Amino acid sequence: MPPMLRHIRADHDARTLTVYQAYAPAVAEAALQAGRFVPPFSFRRMTWIKPSFRWLMHRSNWAQKPGQQRILAVRITRYGWEEALSRAVLTTSEPSAVAVAAVHVQWDPERSLRGAPLNHYSIQVGIGRDLIRTYADEWVVGLTDLTDRVRKIATLLQSGRAAQAQRLLPPERPYEVPRAIAERLGIDG
Repeated sequence: MPPMLRHIRADHDARTLTVYQAYAPAVAEAALQAGRFVPPFSFRRMTWIKPSFRWLMHRSNWAQKPGQQRILAVRITRYGWEEALSRAVLTTSEPSAVAVAAVHVQWDPERSLRGAPLNHYSIQVGIGRDLIRTYADEWVVGLTDLTDRVRKIATLLQSGRAAQAQRLLPPERPYEVPRAIAERLGIDG
């Protein structure tokens, strides 16, 4: 069996990249109303961002897990994304390095539309307390509520209409990072 590959796939353009996060309704409502993250969003703990929509759907059980009922597409600057990756340490690194890292990176099997593990990995990036304000105030350039879309996709899947559900997924394509970052984080190709 060939080794599982690690690639970053995301919805991105020349200036920005979309990551996904699941929140409790109160956190999502406050952020959407303000157009940025504000309390009750926590600026005191790590926040995990994921460019894979399907992976987040697996993690949040299609926005059904408690505290993860609202799905936001968070548009961030490519500068911020690459700055986070440049500061990242793999969660499999020496525990002492992980403990002091501003950013954590974890690789998990990518998921199919129905949640089955695929033969490649998806990246998760944990933005630590020291960078959370920078993330929220400088890197985030837009928030979009995808909760209704998520529910529609889930309903289509439950009724056996996977092809229709597939058409509603956000686009994701390969995202290349500088070689030094790729080598340090184990990104293939």
